[in-house]
Amino acid sequence: MSTNTTSTPSTALRRNAVGVAGILFFVLSAQAPLTGIAGALPVAILLGNGAGAPAAYLMVGGVIVLFAVGFIAMSRHVSDSGAFYTYVSRGLGRRVGTGASQVALLSYNTIQAAMYGLYGVVVSGLANTHLSLDLPWWVWALVTMAVVQALGSLNIELGAKFLAVLVIAEFSILLAFAVVEFVTGGGPEGLDPGSSFSPDALMAGAPGVALTFAIASMFGFESTAIYAEEAKDPARTIPRATYLAVCTIAIFFAFVSWMVVSHYGAGNATAAAEGALASGDSTSLVFAAIADTLGTWTTDIAGVLLATSLLAGILAFHNGINRYFHSLSEAGVFHGRIASTNKQGAPYIASAIQTLVAAALVIPFAVLDKDPVLTLFSWFSGLAVLALVVLYFLTSVSVVVYFRRSGLDPRLWNTLIAPVASAVLIVAGTVLVLRNLPTLIGGSTTTATVLAATVPVVFAGGWALGHLRGHATEAGHMEPDTGGTAPATVS
Repeated sequence: MSTNTTSTPSTALRRNAVGVAGILFFVLSAQAPLTGIAGALPVAILLGNGAGAPAAYLMVGGVIVLFAVGFIAMSRHVSDSGAFYTYVSRGLGRRVGTGASQVALLSYNTIQAAMYGLYGVVVSGLANTHLSLDLPWWVWALVTMAVVQALGSLNIELGAKFLAVLVIAEFSILLAFAVVEFVTGGGPEGLDPGSSFSPDALMAGAPGVALTFAIASMFGFESTAIYAEEAKDPARTIPRATYLAVCTIAIFFAFVSWMVVSHYGAGNATAAAEGALASGDSTSLVFAAIADTLGTWTTDIAGVLLATSLLAGILAFHNGINRYFHSLSEAGVFHGRIASTNKQGAPYIASAIQTLVAAALVIPFAVLDKDPVLTLFSWFSGLAVLALVVLYFLTSVSVVVYFRRSGLDPRLWNTLIAPVASAVLIVAGTVLVLRNLPTLIGGSTTTATVLAATVPVVFAGGWALGHLRGHATEAGHMEPDTGGTAPATVS
């Protein structure tokens, strides 16, 4: 007698696989500190608020801490790898949540594609200099996609350990530079904190440009919630990792950028940034300062660490996007097969899809022979930041609605005051991002308009998808649509 059995693919992520430190490394990798400092700081100084750029990191850090208060309050009741998608769905309904999920995918995929553009240029230059291997940037980008795909299909502990090595290396050289610069008293004008952290310094020039890059430095902190299903003791792990990540990156970026400004002097920093950008290598502003302070031996090491910084960020976003695809598949928004996991507990189909999306975003720039830094990197960075602040706003509003309706948490500060305050400040930040988007992407108002319009178009498409897939709730259970609001269930 024979029995026919049908095996159902596993969709379970690996439980208790990563702790506070592991999640923290995923978050810090996504924020790519060396990339943010060496790549973005020169532009923030020149086009933004000059010597006041360090203050932007502290201001944005304060807003994100406010945002994190409500975010963490909700994480105690909602545990799902969809993060923003799940949170918005619980407060504002499945359709709005699905719209937010597509904006999140837009944001993460475009920032990763932007990093591939800069990464390809950096690695191409290193290979040409040290190996006499002259290959176009896109070859290195595509080869790395294959490597990231392989790592994304392995267990999460291996990914966390790999990222830990890369993150520690880039943090070490930046911290060593900053500490030595601080102890030795800075450059010709001394440390002069007032020129970098006073209200006048913050609002000088075009502060919106500096704030845009500061917001970009916070990319990925919500990964703490994305890995909730795989975290050890998520009730404690997620809050600790979230606050630790936000405070660490805000203080670190502010301190290191202040030391870069101090190295040149507040009065000379803008001219130094202009010279670096005019030379065609904006990273020379930071790398020259590091070499002057620590020695010329750091020159080659800094270039290699910039490449590994970008690689760490690319891998971190790959893993985060995988979890989004996994969550949306389990919720019924995408096909159920996408949620399948392998023996390692990794969402391998989602991993493959993410790699294909990355290739689809990068290849057109290669085929059209576009400058990967001036177009791919700058265009998609601006688009990703704009999409991110929209997500922050929707999540803050959702937190307020969710707790007012469910009554699960009576704390006014955590569930009303802090989320409302963060929503108001995020709106102000969004206005600044929109005003400065043309400057950020090279001065083209038409291109800026098209990029900005992408966000509401993608949101509308997601809302329509949520309507069409109305048989699944935001948590993946089969229940009828509740219209504008979602049921106050917890997972």
